[in-house]
Amino acid sequence: MPVAPAHSLEALIQALRRLPGVGAKSAARMAYHLLQRDRDGALQLSQALVQAVDHMRHCERCHTFTEAPICAICQNPQRDATRLCVVETPADQAAMERTGAFAGLYFVLMGRISPLDGIGPHDLGLKKLLDRASDGVVQEVILATNFTAEGEMTAHVMAQALKARGLRATRLARGVPVGSELEYVDLGTIAHALAERR
Repeated sequence: MPVAPAHSLEALIQALRRLPGVGAKSAARMAYHLLQRDRDGALQLSQALVQAVDHMRHCERCHTFTEAPICAICQNPQRDATRLCVVETPADQAAMERTGAFAGLYFVLMGRISPLDGIGPHDLGLKKLLDRASDGVVQEVILATNFTAEGEMTAHVMAQALKARGLRATRLARGVPVGSELEYVDLGTIAHALAERR
């Protein structure tokens, strides 16, 4: 049975509200814009979403998004396999890449420890990270989680687990403002923090 037009509009608004930082008014404004002024853009957006959902997967080595079983960064023989940078999200990884200051490999947690949300170390693949870092090639694990309370807790738990295995763990320097998220920090600050890591 076809959906009535008003229900289709409301469904679109509710779908847009699922995006981070988008409230009811912003979602309605976007929906009206797409339907009134940019129907071609709306179709392009819907096709791109379907394509991404159907074809994107997690890299088998680092967990970032990719269309292949192993992402291009993990496959690149020019990358420094002795350094492994741990980030919370693919967006954080992209921010690190845009600095041009890091030539190693990554491990993407796809989240952070958050007891209030029921997310613990095992939910983030800590065992897989420890196994990867213990491969005999990795010499340094750079903990580049965000400087939020959850990011700090995540870095602390990982650092303790890595040190218990005799692995060297460093943390981004405090050049990145406390409470910030990497994807929104300017590139110069990220590059400086990476260079001054401890």
